[in-house]
Formats: sequence, structure tokens, C-alpha cells
Amino acid sequence: MYKKNIMQKRIAIIGAGPAGLTAAYLLGKAEQDVTVFEKDPHYVGGISRTETYKGYSFDIGGHRFFSKSKEVEDFWTEILGDEMLERPRSSRMYYNKKFFAYPLVAFEALRKLGIIESALCVLSYMHAKLFPVKNPDNLEDWVSNQFGKRLYRIFFQTYTEKVWGIPCKEVSADWAAQRIKGLSLSSAIWNALFKAKAAGGDKSKVIKTLIDSFRYPKKGPGMMWERCVEKSKALGVHIEMNAGVKEIHYANNKWSVKIANGNTLEGFDFVLSSAPMRELIASVYPRFPEKAYNASQQLKYRDFITVVLICKDEDAFTDNWIYIHEPNVKVGRIQNFKSWSPYMVPDPAMVCYGLEYFCFEGDGMWTSKDEDLIALAKKEIEQIGLTKQSAVVEGYVVRQPKAYPVYDHYYKDNVEAVKEALADYPGLYLIGRNGMHKYNNQDHSMMTAMLAAKNIISGKTEYDVWNVNEDAEYHEGGLRGADEKVSERLVPQKIHKD
Repeated sequence: MYKKNIMQKRIAIIGAGPAGLTAAYLLGKAEQDVTVFEKDPHYVGGISRTETYKGYSFDIGGHRFFSKSKEVEDFWTEILGDEMLERPRSSRMYYNKKFFAYPLVAFEALRKLGIIESALCVLSYMHAKLFPVKNPDNLEDWVSNQFGKRLYRIFFQTYTEKVWGIPCKEVSADWAAQRIKGLSLSSAIWNALFKAKAAGGDKSKVIKTLIDSFRYPKKGPGMMWERCVEKSKALGVHIEMNAGVKEIHYANNKWSVKIANGNTLEGFDFVLSSAPMRELIASVYPRFPEKAYNASQQLKYRDFITVVLICKDEDAFTDNWIYIHEPNVKVGRIQNFKSWSPYMVPDPAMVCYGLEYFCFEGDGMWTSKDEDLIALAKKEIEQIGLTKQSAVVEGYVVRQPKAYPVYDHYYKDNVEAVKEALADYPGLYLIGRNGMHKYNNQDHSMMTAMLAAKNIISGKTEYDVWNVNEDAEYHEGGLRGADEKVSERLVPQKIHKD
């Protein structure tokens, strides 16, 4: 039974993705009055949802459940328990009509690239180590410093430019530093030879890019968030579907929320938003200062399309996913949902693939007819050599707007301008990937929500949600004791107030 709390606060949460639902559940457990507004009429989980078609389930982008944060791992276990599978990681890269294991297997790469090309790659790497680009501010220079220019061009440039739709020179180095932090040619070879095992079983020392297993819900990531909704409702949390937020107003120390159907709910003490920052700031009244408002409107997003192909299972490939580093096809990545979880495919004689095409909302790819996209996917999967068009039985198309916040050279200044202005909007928290315009993993988004919830429950701003990095670690910005264990370092630290 849901009980009233003397210190109860009223909280509006915009978005029922991993961040929004994590906050909703934790605040519900603390007996707070919570309402979640989700604009989708059917699905929760945001990009971490699971869609279905004729009994086949598929993930939107592929979501590994692995975190360096015990708090996040414990949350997943609390929600789903033994319905989380332990899955082997298997992925490859496709380049020059050949498949390469990813992470790198040294001798396989040597053999497939050829002696001459491999020698040139090693020389290029040595040159990068001897003469690195100082203070690299773009992705090309940052990755070239880590791997050498030649390997950058082979294994990074084509795929990355498919993802972002702009030259790598125009992508901030922050994206590479965040997504493949700790990985270089030497570390990749070392891990290929000796496996990415955490010393003494310490998960926090594993480079995320190199993990060899992860947890995954039986029916895809959406299962986690659908179950989270059920548990949250049991705690008294209100979940409003088909309730896109149009405006939020702050007056007399309270927030009101106006939704798409014209209804307005009033009296909120806090608003937690995982909606895209650009959209959220445009909906706030009184308006943000001109500098911050204009900065928010300069933020950009990358969208993508998943073309689902239901095929006869001819043992074409067993990878979870394959990165396509090939300029003569448009597809950027291919998922095998049966390898993520066999429970997602109802017929053992069939398999379900997802071909991902990165685009901008409204461009030629985005506006293509579904039948044309399915025809393109069938053609390209055969061109790559993964299966024949004749094996394809059904096709289905999912469009995902604002999948990735774009890290161009201006994003950081734009986000900083918004952050500075937030001080004048008490109780407004931006959380999650799009809410904070941070390209992060699911566990990072959850940690930002956890910290916001801790602040609300305690009634004090003890944690800075902006100081969570992509590994769900929390940085207080100060020096730590030399004898402090890494596992302890992952526990959020309170803000020091002098």
C-alpha cells in the first residue's frame, strides 16, 4: 500500500526512458508523489525499448547490460532478477570484403590485412607515438594518436562518418575519448592475446569496449523498463502515456506541466527531464536567457533507421553485431537479435537481423518508403555476404529520431551555457543522454537519475549530476587517497562545501 510521506515532494518526470524510469522507481520507493510523462503511446524505454513484429522482438541499437557501478547492476537485478541472461559478446568488423574480429585479434588481423599493409600500420602507429598531434580537438586526430593514421582510416573513419554524417575532423575528440577511453593499438593487442579479464575479478578495470560477456533481458531491453513501470505503478507512481510535454512553467516556487492534449498539471516541486535539451529549453517559461536559449537551439542530433529482416536461419552468422567499415554500402551496423537472446525469435528455424542506417530526420533516407528501405537492406546484406535475398521472409522498418546527440566543435560551449542558466530554475534537473546532450551508455543515464533522486529525497543538493561520466563513475573533482580502492571510487561522492 502506498503511504503518504510527511516530507513528500511532487515530482514531474519527462520521458519514460532508462533515466526517467530509474528516477521514478527510486522516488516511488521513497514514497514521493511522482508523475511520468511519456509522449509515445505504446512503448517505454526510449531508445532502450523492445519493439515487436509478428512475434519477433528487436532491440533499437543493441543494449549491453554491463556497468562498472554496482548500484546500477543491483538495480537491474532488483527489477528483473533471474530473467537476465548472461550472454557472450561476439562482434566483428567488415572491411574490404573481409571480416575482422572486434576487439582485434592480432594474428588474424595481420593475416587478413597482409604483411605489407600490417607493417605499414605498425609504422604508422609508431609515428603517431613519436609525433602525436598535441591537444587533439577532433576525432580524427584523437584516434590517429591512439592507433596511427593508417588504422584510423581502415577501422574508424568510414563507420564513424556513416554514424555522424559529417567528416571526422568536425566531430569533437570528446566522443572518441568517451566511447573508447583506455583503448589503443597496444591495449587491443594485449587484450586479444591475454583476454579482457578484470584483475582479481574487479569489473571496474575492464575497458568497456573489450568486455567478453554481458547481461541481457530475455525479451530485450524493453523488458527491463516495462517491468520497471509495473513495479513503479505498484509504488504509486503515475505513468502517463501519449502525453508529450509542450510547456513547463515556473512560478511561485512551483512547476506546472502542459501536455499535448491541452491539460495542465500544477504544483510540482521538481521536474526531471530526459527530453532532448533543445526541445526542453524551448518549452520552459519564463524563457531562458537569450544566450542559453540560442545555445540550446544550436544543438544537433543524429537519427537512424533499423530495417528488420526476418529470414530463414541458414547459420549465416552468429555475432551479436557487425560494424560495416565499407563505403560501397550504406548500412552502418548489423544486429543479430537471435544472438542477443534466443527468446526474441519465436521460431527456431528463423532468425531476425537488424540493419542500421544513420541519417538526419527529414533527409532522403529518413523519408524513403518502407518497401524501398527493405529492398535496400536485402540487397546490401547479400552484397556483404551474410545471407541471400531469397532467405528473407519478412521486412519491417523502425525510425528512431534523436538517437545520438551530436558532438560537434560547438556542443560543449552550448551545453555549458544551458548549465549556467539552470541555476535560475530551482528544481529543474536535466538527466539522461538527450536531456544532458551527452553521448553515454544506459548505465550513465541511470546514474544521473539516481543522483537526482538522492538529492530530492535528502532535500539537499549533495550530488552534481553533471559529474557522471560514460562508465557511470562519479567524479567529485578533488584528489582521492592513494589507498582508495577502485571499487569504492565508483560510489558517488558528495559535493564538498567549504
